[in-house]
Amino acid sequence: MRVIFSVLLLSFIYVAQRFWLKRGFRIIDSIRSPGLKVFGRYSLISAIVLLILTSLDPFGHSNEKLWEFALSVSKLWLFASTLGYLTIVIARVAGLLFSKIFMRIGDGRKQKTDLARRAFLRRTTLYAGSLPFFATGYGCFVERFSYRVKKIEVPVANLPRGLDGLRIVQLSDIHMGDFMSRAQVRKAVDMANGLNADLAVITGDFITFKNDPLADCIQELSRLHAPLGTWGCNGNHELNCGVEALAQMLFAENGMRLLRNESVQINWRGETFNLIGMDFWRGEEHPGILMKIGPQVRKDMPNILLSHSPDTFYWASQSGIELSLAGHTHGGQVKIGILNPASLFTKFVGGMYFLPFGGSADHKGDKTTPLVSRSAALYVNRGLGTLFVPVRLGVPPEISLLILRSDV
Repeated sequence: MRVIFSVLLLSFIYVAQRFWLKRGFRIIDSIRSPGLKVFGRYSLISAIVLLILTSLDPFGHSNEKLWEFALSVSKLWLFASTLGYLTIVIARVAGLLFSKIFMRIGDGRKQKTDLARRAFLRRTTLYAGSLPFFATGYGCFVERFSYRVKKIEVPVANLPRGLDGLRIVQLSDIHMGDFMSRAQVRKAVDMANGLNADLAVITGDFITFKNDPLADCIQELSRLHAPLGTWGCNGNHELNCGVEALAQMLFAENGMRLLRNESVQINWRGETFNLIGMDFWRGEEHPGILMKIGPQVRKDMPNILLSHSPDTFYWASQSGIELSLAGHTHGGQVKIGILNPASLFTKFVGGMYFLPFGGSADHKGDKTTPLVSRSAALYVNRGLGTLFVPVRLGVPPEISLLILRSDV
């Protein structure tokens, strides 16, 4: 399914670029000045070459800031232009249907009707094609910085009365780099500190690329204040960049602790809970991680699991882990109506989910799953940063405050 979707998406992107390329040359050919026409052609050809080169290096392996900037611009263009072409296609189809159904008047007015229909289609196409470019600009320069606090009361099975009301602040998917500055991380940390949480957790993806400022990111995160400390786990980007051990060391140097397939018991108001942290799990590729985590699960106290991937929730519910905290999805990062790209890869896109304890690992949960008494809970944080394109639409950056409640 994912392969088919990828092929269809790449094919559509290619068709969209052909459409805009033809439009670009058509506009340049309409220029009367020979000098400007030549300049326009060379500029367009240069842009095409740059787009092709950046498409061959989608993850930016170069250390050059100029190249990373060009890569980001290319991604923004591909996103906006492909979405723009899609809306144009939809607008044209809708416009044709509308004109055929509602603009049928007498034969004597046929020519006038055709002219009106064409003008209507042109206006509709223009508006439809320009809207995604404005939306991309809004998502890049406005919504990407619109941090939101999500307060959620979480019913937790086996939670002693003494732990009722425990407040956990969660950050995830920082992706500090070209499009996530220290100032932005500091803003999120300040907002988190204002929530007066008892425990602070960070569920992975501190950076995107190996040359991103991991040390700066962790130093900013160390400003989090919580009586029970700040704890974290690694994400897939720490794994991909080979900095899992370095992240753990930097956490320790900054007075925090990053849990790597290990657990710690934390006391609060005379009660104890078991906090577990695991490295990123790629499903069947790394079954050994689950073997390491299994013995960490306690039966005599409630367990809270920090796991970057929400898909470990299947295993967690089987293993009796009462609460899992995850990230990874960015909530889809771009949500248009009911369309959310993250839903193609996981059932746990963002928000609160429940599964019965001991259920089959193949059991598919979703956000509408009703709460089963004494069931396992998962909260998926929608993250702070961005990936692929520096845009958020319909999914603003999130700081989660989870207030635990006894499920009795």
